[in-house]
Amino acid sequence: MKKTVIFSLALLAFSLNIAKAQTRWESDQVHSNAIFTVTHLVVSEVSGHFKEFSASMVSTKDDFSDSKVEATIKVASISTDNEKRDGHLKSEDFFYAEKYPEIKFISKSFTKTGDKTYKITGDLTMRGVTKTIELNAIYKGSVKDPWGNTKTGWTATGSLNRFDYGLNWNSLIEAGGAVVGETVNLQLNIAFVQKK
Repeated sequence: MKKTVIFSLALLAFSLNIAKAQTRWESDQVHSNAIFTVTHLVVSEVSGHFKEFSASMVSTKDDFSDSKVEATIKVASISTDNEKRDGHLKSEDFFYAEKYPEIKFISKSFTKTGDKTYKITGDLTMRGVTKTIELNAIYKGSVKDPWGNTKTGWTATGSLNRFDYGLNWNSLIEAGGAVVGETVNLQLNIAFVQKK
């Protein structure tokens, strides 16, 4: 009985140490953005962003090399500074926001590749389709703000083929190119706040 109690206490202490060692971060919405660009009419780029999204990160190492990241984007918050185009992007031709209101990303690995560079591999779910993508991330550093909060900044970039996720609308111009390109380039600029 005595051994059982000692073992239970040791297990509890071990569990508490693990929990304490984890550092949790939440995105600072005011200082973060999720941007995308896509080719238009072969010769130009159209950019847009999502006004509503959230991200979280959990790490136990000071160099973030074991971090786990999750992010959720609200599709209906898309903005390309053109109301008609935004409405088309929300429609069934593209994101189908009414049926698939969220885009989700869950990391599977967070690998340090240089002094301040990382490769993040994870599953991106969009329009009901889940595919593994890779993001190249740059750690911008950590700092205390005037209110005593610890913040850390990151920029992650990557690309995907929209056809892989069922965003299949297309139209051809006379020269033979597509009105909207297949490849979508992503840039996530995230400021995280450490949870107390």
